[in-house]
Amino acid sequence: MFRFIRQAFEITRLSLATLGQRKGSSFASVFGIAGVVAVFVGVLSIGQGFRNAMTIAGSPRNAVVLRSGADSEMMSGVSREESRIISEAPGIARGGNGPLSSAELFVVINLPKRSTGTDANVPLRGVGQEAFDVRDDIEIVKGRRFETGRNEVIVGRAAALEFAGLELGGKVEVGKNEWTVVGIFTQRGGIAESEMWTDASVLQSAYRRGDTFQAVYARLTGQEAFNEFKDALTTDPRLNVKVIRQTDFYSEQSTAIYNLIVGLGAIIAILMAVGAVFGALNTMFSAVATRTREIATLRALGFNGLPVVVSILLESVVLALVGGGLGGGLAWWAFDGYQASTINWQTFSQVAFAFDVTPSLLAQGIFYATVIGMVGGLFPAIRAARMPVATALREI
Repeated sequence: MFRFIRQAFEITRLSLATLGQRKGSSFASVFGIAGVVAVFVGVLSIGQGFRNAMTIAGSPRNAVVLRSGADSEMMSGVSREESRIISEAPGIARGGNGPLSSAELFVVINLPKRSTGTDANVPLRGVGQEAFDVRDDIEIVKGRRFETGRNEVIVGRAAALEFAGLELGGKVEVGKNEWTVVGIFTQRGGIAESEMWTDASVLQSAYRRGDTFQAVYARLTGQEAFNEFKDALTTDPRLNVKVIRQTDFYSEQSTAIYNLIVGLGAIIAILMAVGAVFGALNTMFSAVATRTREIATLRALGFNGLPVVVSILLESVVLALVGGGLGGGLAWWAFDGYQASTINWQTFSQVAFAFDVTPSLLAQGIFYATVIGMVGGLFPAIRAARMPVATALREI
């Protein structure tokens, strides 16, 4: 075993020392793999960023109550009397102003994007002041909260960046009314940053929704109170509702888009990887061809074929790792934090989010590069090991 390791080390050292003589093919392999990894990580960072926006703000202590059979707020409906019953259910936490229960209205309006000028659907949520207690991660970073009974809105930071007219002091036409932007808020990058919030009673009047809402968000006394809360509501004959944890609710909404992005990213990455593998094959076959006499001489001196295979595989993997590191760095520089938006198919409204190049994605990219390097170096390595010594010494 020691002899094998020593031989593999010596041959690998010689291989790496001669890389300067094969700069052209080596650079081609490195940059080819770097391109594959950059695209692979970049595409997956879209899905990761979207999932973060949908799930990061969810709290396991919060529950969402919808009409039974509804899979989104757009398809749901809850009367004021039902929302009152929900707020009195066991398991709900209480604050200084009463139960931490927020009956909310959800509509979609059209606003132009800043980048293209084309109209897109933007969520407008009607809430009461208790919504800020249920979602305690909402922070006003500019301006102030809207006042009850007035045509005022506060806007998520991502929406303010993505859509025209949502800067502080801006005017937005909703229906026949004009609404003033009085505040900008954040939610740690969560989905609420893609929304506009206003007083629910004013929004009900503007859209002639009577005294109805579409969902109730509730803060529970603890995660363990969820089952008690759910059982109390689903067995109450006065109600016809479904109860779901907020984290699960957002996770379900993100699944379809996330799977679509990851699937498309995988297809693109596989197609590009095929080209990268051929590039690696060409590089390593070229390396074997230029080192034919050197390898044959080592074999004649008593070096076994297996250390030759290992050395060529290691050279290929080293080039792949350099390319993977370069591609990962490029993806992080180009994509991480890049602001974009896409449609949420559950509500048919835009969700603004930031690409997220995570350490996990970078590790996946490096692993992907390593696989490409191993596949690209395997066949040239086998060819070098099987080459008859006498024939190799006569070449060149």
